[in-house]
Amino acid sequence: MLSKLQELEEKFLSLESEMSDPKVAQDRERYRKLAKEHADISEIMRVYNDYKDLLRQISDNKALAANDPDPAIREMAKVELTELEEKAAKILHKITLMLLPKDTNDEKNIILEIRAGTGGDEAALFAADLFRMYSRYAERKRWRVEILSSNETGIGGFKEIIALISGDRVYSRLKYESGIHRVQRVPETESQGRIHTSAVTVAVMPEADEVDVDIDPSEIKVDVYRASGAGGQHVNKTESAVRLTHIPTGIVVQCQDERSQHKNKAKAMKILYARILEMKKAAQQAQLTEERRNLVGTGDRSGRIRTYNFPQGRVTDHRIGLTLYRLESFMDGDIDEMIEALGTHYQTQALAGSRET
Repeated sequence: MLSKLQELEEKFLSLESEMSDPKVAQDRERYRKLAKEHADISEIMRVYNDYKDLLRQISDNKALAANDPDPAIREMAKVELTELEEKAAKILHKITLMLLPKDTNDEKNIILEIRAGTGGDEAALFAADLFRMYSRYAERKRWRVEILSSNETGIGGFKEIIALISGDRVYSRLKYESGIHRVQRVPETESQGRIHTSAVTVAVMPEADEVDVDIDPSEIKVDVYRASGAGGQHVNKTESAVRLTHIPTGIVVQCQDERSQHKNKAKAMKILYARILEMKKAAQQAQLTEERRNLVGTGDRSGRIRTYNFPQGRVTDHRIGLTLYRLESFMDGDIDEMIEALGTHYQTQALAGSRET
C-alpha cells in the first residue's frame, strides 16, 4: 500500500508540474483532464501527508521516550506516543478505504423511482413522503430534482413517481437506498387508531449516457396516445403521451407529464437508458455474487432494507442495524448520518473482500 501511495505522490507532483506549463494551460481540453485527475488524487494526498506528519511525530516521541534525561518528559512522550499511534492507525484505515477501486458510476446523476407497494392508499401517501424526503435532501446538497413521470392518487399520494436528480456525486450518496422501505403508522384514513404496515419500493439507478448503453433505435417501439388524468383541455385532444418498448429486453417506459410529445419522449428515453444500464449492472453483479458472496452491492432489491416507525419516532436500517430516534428530522431530509453509516459499512465489506483475494 505504501508503494501505491508513493506512486500516487509522484503522479500528483507530475500533474502539478504539467499544469503549470504555459503551453498546457493554453490547451483547454488537456488542462481540464489534468485538473480533474489532479482533483481526484488531491484528497488522498492530503490524508497521506497527514499520515507522514504523524509518523514523524511518532519517531520524535519514541526518541524522547527512550533517551531524554528528564523522567517527566519521557513519561509525557510515552503518553503522547500512544495517542499518536492510535491516530495514525485510524488515518491508515481511512487511506486503505480511499485506495479501494472506485465505482465508475459514483460521479453520475441518478434516476430515482419510487413505487407504492402493499398498503393501498397509505403506501401511496408514504411514497409521496419519501419523495419529499429525498427532495429535501437534494435541496440540502444543492442538487436539482426534475420529475420525469408520475402517477398520482386523488389524496396526494403517488402510485409511482420517477425523477432525475442532478448534482455533485449524487449516485455515490444515494446508491444504497434501493430496496423496500416499510412504514408503520396510523393512516389518516383509519378511524380506529390502529397501526398499519405498508411498503414502498425505491430504486436508484445511475443516469445512463448513450456511450454506456448501446441501443439500436430500430429495437424501440414507440406508441403515442392521449394523456389521462390532470392536465387541462389538451388531455383529450392531443396524443402527447409516449410509450417506449425496448423489444430485446421487454422494458416498457411511458411518460405523459408534459404537453409536448417530444418532451415526453425525451424523458422516457432517459428512463429507458437508465433501466437498461441497471439491468446490465444487475446481470454483472449476479455473476460476481456467485463467485464472491461477500462483496458489496449485489443489486438485489427484493429485501426489506428500512423501517420507519412513526409511533416510536424511529427509523431503522436493517442492513447495518442502525436505529435513529429522530424520525421527524429524517423525513425532512436530514439523512446524512444514515447515508454515511451505509457507505462505511459497504466500504468495510469491500475491504474485507479485497483482503481475501
